[in-house]
Amino acid sequence: MQDGRVVAAAQEEAFTRKKHDPDFPRQAVAFCLKQASITMGDVDHVVFYEKPFLKFERLLETYVANAPFGWPSFLKAMPVWLKQKLWIPDLIQKELNWEGKVLFTEHHESHAASAFYPSPFRKAAFLTTDGVGEWATSSWGVGSGNKLRIQAELNFPHSLGLLYSAFTYFTGFRVNSGEYKLMGLAPYGEPRYVQRIYDHLISVKEDGSYRLNLDYFTYMTGLRMTGKRFESLFGGPARTPESPITQREMDLARSVQVVTEEIILKTARHIRQETHAENLCLAGGVALNCVSNGRLFREAGFREIWIQPASGDAGGALGAALLVWHEYVQQDRDTFQGALFDPYLGPAFSDEDIRAFLESEKIPYEEVGYDALPKQVAALLAQQQTVGWFQGRMEFGPRALGNRSILADPRGTDVQKTVNLKIKFRESFRPFAPSVLRHRVQDWFDLEADSPYMLLVAPVKGWKAPNETNSKNMQARLEERQAHSAIPAVTHVDGSARIQTVHPELNSLYHRLLMAFEALTDCPVLVNTSFNVRGEPIVCSPQEAFTCFVRTHLDVLVLGPFLITKQMLPLSLQKAFSPDEIAHAYGLD
Repeated sequence: MQDGRVVAAAQEEAFTRKKHDPDFPRQAVAFCLKQASITMGDVDHVVFYEKPFLKFERLLETYVANAPFGWPSFLKAMPVWLKQKLWIPDLIQKELNWEGKVLFTEHHESHAASAFYPSPFRKAAFLTTDGVGEWATSSWGVGSGNKLRIQAELNFPHSLGLLYSAFTYFTGFRVNSGEYKLMGLAPYGEPRYVQRIYDHLISVKEDGSYRLNLDYFTYMTGLRMTGKRFESLFGGPARTPESPITQREMDLARSVQVVTEEIILKTARHIRQETHAENLCLAGGVALNCVSNGRLFREAGFREIWIQPASGDAGGALGAALLVWHEYVQQDRDTFQGALFDPYLGPAFSDEDIRAFLESEKIPYEEVGYDALPKQVAALLAQQQTVGWFQGRMEFGPRALGNRSILADPRGTDVQKTVNLKIKFRESFRPFAPSVLRHRVQDWFDLEADSPYMLLVAPVKGWKAPNETNSKNMQARLEERQAHSAIPAVTHVDGSARIQTVHPELNSLYHRLLMAFEALTDCPVLVNTSFNVRGEPIVCSPQEAFTCFVRTHLDVLVLGPFLITKQMLPLSLQKAFSPDEIAHAYGLD
């Protein structure tokens, strides 16, 4: 941050290509300094987004309270803490060559700051919910001007985020990355386990506070999320990863999704009643549950809801910096009523950089230029071509928002299946998000709110559920229901879509592309999914974008003003890899 303005933000995984890279963010720090045109000698304050000693206290107390259970987990965790995590101040000073004081904020305080300070509100309530920070798993309070005040917290081991992660684990997906899959799977199921969850796993009060029945969970003492009692409650062992998904997993996903939505909704209504705030800000991992966010917008009673686009722990760094500026340095907060937070805070590559890469690798290309690019790419999209779209600065957060995106025509009946299986190499049931011109959103979706960061789900306009079929095949069920939509590629099995509204002031070139596509097709919507394959971070550089292009069934690659089609390439590069080959090429096998 410089003078209260966020000038750069990035995650280490973008540079190392290791998804969720836990190592010290050397390359991310170097990028931020370079982007700001400064060195560490110009830095006034360094801050870390949580307090390691409080977290260590929680770990020790949990292990002692549950001894002798949890010994294997204790042996695995302690060396890392004793050798590294307890020495965060020393590590930061050493890695950054920083001789000053290292500041610390609390985990949920950082989340709250990341939610409120970048929002367009002078005063608003906030709600943060995730797995666990130091002790807190959820908090709410009020932000006003440059001040934040947390009014209530829920503490570990009672955690809505960990409840959701337990079901993520039990249905065969990876904790901390598979929660999106669980949310996408939920519409295929029926909520037949909801009452069982309330009867056995969680007790919820009217204010949204809750307690978990810890007899059914093993995350406090074990290396797994659930144990034998959980298996007995839900009819057998956890699904083995990559094995076929059964109706049980679909119903479990739907049930925990319903419970999560109901708890968040009760909490939000309580916050509204207690604070009388008209606006609500959200952050924390659970704030990335866009289905729950959609219900909050429609039913919680707030006038507006603003969600931090980097709601997970990456956004905690942003919140920590904002807290130092406003509360430690005591700087006033500029309020841009109605202004949009700019999520394009990562690395960019100049046209000269891209040209140098293409020519050094002897890659044939056409230099279209930015004036003609939207119309030419829109024409290719309208011909059912899939496009890798690489522009400007990389997005900060888990969503591609039109700068590192794979794009396609939403009207295509096979697009969703093709992109999932032949480009993303992921499960065929996964839904895709639509990007839509902001001024046309209500013509195509039942959404009266803005959703610039792809964090709200709403119904597709004009979609009606078909008569139920007996088909148990997930893809067949999806295709039957998509056939009732004018934009099937972005219509999920329940007729909903995760929407990104596109503004000219946030992303002018992407907005122009949508305008050009609408001029050709009368459709102001595009499929927008992140530019990567399963298990890989979103592409950051032109080299990574080109590698993804030649290894998958993408038809077109756009790098800045340059356009490449598969037909331009030598025959040896025109044949995309098979799913097994792609897994090996990216180290995913």
